[in-house]
Amino acid sequence: MGYILRNILAVIVGILVGGTVNMALVVVSGHIIPPPEGTDVSSIESLQASIPLFEPKHFLFPFLAHALGTLVGALVASLIAASRRLLVAMLVGVFFMMGGLANVLVLPSPAWFSALDLLGAYLPMAWLGWRLSGRKR
Repeated sequence: MGYILRNILAVIVGILVGGTVNMALVVVSGHIIPPPEGTDVSSIESLQASIPLFEPKHFLFPFLAHALGTLVGALVASLIAASRRLLVAMLVGVFFMMGGLANVLVLPSPAWFSALDLLGAYLPMAWLGWRLSGRKR
């Protein structure tokens, strides 16, 4: 398999694995920290209407889902990549960051959370995933 094809596959697998981690954390979050009374988390309209009722604790799992999903996805991609492992890991991070930006635009979350999420959950975690892979060359 050529280097380019293997690197493309690494990015795709990283996104799929990272997305699975992200969704797993989102699914369990409501069981660990229940949403405010009357919030239907399966409806975007209900989430938009009830975000003002959310306390800081309600933002813990969304941040962890975004950060750990990106971290694991970038780590897996970096381990699979044939070359340019940092670039491959960062591409996974950019992909998840675009999703995070879309999330910030759709859900009116507090400014502190939007800033923390966009600045801390994606590119730094992708870089850390690359570093944890131990494969710099």
